[in-house]
Amino acid sequence: MFEQTFKNIDDVLRKEAGCTTELDYTEQTSWLLFLKYLDELEGDRQIEAELRGQPYAPILSAPYQWGTWAAPKGVDGKLDHNKAMTGPDLIDFVNGTLFPHLQGFKQRAPAPDTLEYKIGEIFGEIKNRFNSGYSLRDALDLIDQLSFRSQDQKHELSHLYEVKIKNMGNAGRNGGEYYTPRPLIRAMIQVVKPRIGDRIYDGAVGSAGFLCEAYDYLKPQAKSTGDNETLQRRTFYGKEKKSLAYVIAIMNMILHGIEAPNILHTNTLGENINDIQEKDRFDIILANPPFGGKERPEIQQNFPIKTGETAFLFLQHFIKSLRAGGTAAIVIKNTFLSNSDNASVALRKELLESCNLHTILDMPGGTFQGAGVKTVVLFFEKGEPTKHIWYYQLDPGRNMGKTNPLNDNDLAEFVELQARFATSPKSWTVAASSIDQTSFDLSVKNPDAGEQVALRSPEAILEEIAALDAESATILAEIKALL
Repeated sequence: MFEQTFKNIDDVLRKEAGCTTELDYTEQTSWLLFLKYLDELEGDRQIEAELRGQPYAPILSAPYQWGTWAAPKGVDGKLDHNKAMTGPDLIDFVNGTLFPHLQGFKQRAPAPDTLEYKIGEIFGEIKNRFNSGYSLRDALDLIDQLSFRSQDQKHELSHLYEVKIKNMGNAGRNGGEYYTPRPLIRAMIQVVKPRIGDRIYDGAVGSAGFLCEAYDYLKPQAKSTGDNETLQRRTFYGKEKKSLAYVIAIMNMILHGIEAPNILHTNTLGENINDIQEKDRFDIILANPPFGGKERPEIQQNFPIKTGETAFLFLQHFIKSLRAGGTAAIVIKNTFLSNSDNASVALRKELLESCNLHTILDMPGGTFQGAGVKTVVLFFEKGEPTKHIWYYQLDPGRNMGKTNPLNDNDLAEFVELQARFATSPKSWTVAASSIDQTSFDLSVKNPDAGEQVALRSPEAILEEIAALDAESATILAEIKALL
């Protein structure tokens, strides 16, 4: 129903000089969607208040409401072109009046967990990238066609927004930082099995894929208004350092049905982990922290195991943030399992001694679009040392890529075998007592795999064929010249 509208919005953005990448398209769509959502939410709240015979004080005062500046309607319900701003007037209003007013909500909000505070945070972080008020008018008219009223409409919008995030992740640059393949997230959640009442945390929230999928997993379990209230307010927590990701995470969670997401815009690693107290801990942690980043010495001072590698600092943060008996599933690059530097060895030792690292899922190359690293997923419970590690080597039987991404079927066997730690041609168990107590090497070595043969990619084979063809043509030309 809304798919064509989304395509038309992208077409408008492509013509706009201020928007050049998929990241820009997603950012600009996000703030427009958010204000349209807010308008409908306020409408619903007003109706509810009237039914209860109570007055309703809107969050946004009249000049800043969607129906005043974005889509003023006549008595016929159609856009009133006499009242609707366009061209330079519209850009001046958005940049000079609307955004400054919305940014001010951060100071005026009663508390950080309110929608008012989120409004201030969002509009303090993003810029309007429309230079043409005519393009912006076109986009506003398209956004106004969308509706969030029914569950079906919200479901479709959340699906279309996920597609935008996926496209952004595939577009290269740093878009991939925000996108973890959803089939992998769903498999991780199926292994961890969250329940209503668990506090679930992602300290590198990105586009909030883990929290949204966990909400979708838990929603059918909600049997009462109390359960729904718990899911809305006391279940999902996240932190995100980057402005664009923060805005996308908020919008993604809202579209999935969480009205005021508990996402903080902060550098998670800026917190000294010794300051984490029991009240700050979580039952479940699901995350794919950025890897390959380098942190400054003052950030490293917040951690007992000093390292510049961002992902290793996050892993220390996650272990500390997990309550005793809590469960985590963390994506990390596979070199963590075997690196011989002091920090990697110390971190593996810490993980094995303070947690039960019961499962390691080895992912194939190409799982993450545009990332040249192989990854593993660590599943662990805090509070008891590791006795056995069950490994599973995922092999989908094809080369992974943009046109051939990971799907739910690829992970079905892993989820099924993991439930009983079953041995198979792709899975095996290693006793912690057999792990080298000096290096704590956790490398993925399938004892039944036999000699490993390095398989070349089709591209490499075709390149070699082309080179041999060129060589043959040269030799034939030389022979002909001799005749």
